[in-house]
Amino acid sequence: MSVSLTLPAPAKLNRMLHIVGRRDDGYHELQTLFQIIDVCDQLTLTLREDSEVSLTTPVSGVAHEDNLIVRAARLLQCSSGTPHGVNLTIEKQLPMGGGLGGGSSNAATVLLGLNKLWQLGLTREALAKLGLQLGADVPVFIHGHSAWAEGIGEKLTQVTIDTPWFVIIHPQVSVSTPLIFQDPELTRDSRPITMARALQGGVPEWRNDCEAIVRKRYPPIAEALDWLAQYAPSRLTGTGACLFAAFESEEAAQTIAELAGQRWPTWVARGLNTSPLQDALGC
Repeated sequence: MSVSLTLPAPAKLNRMLHIVGRRDDGYHELQTLFQIIDVCDQLTLTLREDSEVSLTTPVSGVAHEDNLIVRAARLLQCSSGTPHGVNLTIEKQLPMGGGLGGGSSNAATVLLGLNKLWQLGLTREALAKLGLQLGADVPVFIHGHSAWAEGIGEKLTQVTIDTPWFVIIHPQVSVSTPLIFQDPELTRDSRPITMARALQGGVPEWRNDCEAIVRKRYPPIAEALDWLAQYAPSRLTGTGACLFAAFESEEAAQTIAELAGQRWPTWVARGLNTSPLQDALGC
């Protein structure tokens, strides 16, 4: 009988994103507030009798060896020296390149799931360090909690924030994150703020410094942001393309989502402070 785990890979929102500097290596110094939401991909990890790593549900447009799911499994396999292999399957709900962290979350779920399936006993800190090799957002999904983040997004402080209902819109364009961060007009010198000040929320602290450039370069995103702003303050998550607004009740969010859904792919999601992945793993 095969041994397998089926686990969620939740999305995140950047409730705010400030760019406070640029490092010599080209990366940007950020301040951001991550919030996990309850919209998830789902991954199944099945133990193999050999050492192969196989993704049995290929993701369109992504080569097998380039997929973060496969890369995460191989990285953990190599670093731990385990003889085990795994079959991986995924049911995608999160759009690729949407700013919701889907790829990073998938990688985190694989690392946490395989740590259990392969009985490696690695700490969350060790897994987060490995995950950082795959992407700056991977550690927040490994720690699995709302977090204030600095550095390139890897210096995390666990926080507890409000948990509204969100309407999330995908304007069906693909945003190139490298191009946004390379844009000469991008704001790179926002004045740093304290975590305490950020957690007070509100404008102007809760803004996304990428939004002005994304609006200019991607008119469909600007259109969707302006449309959603009729009902509640709208904001980009990450570099987009997804955008969101917060509502006090599920009913209010559903009402707006039904209207938005006539034009764009739209989700209603609940903000969380603890990842459903932690619940699924029992930790």
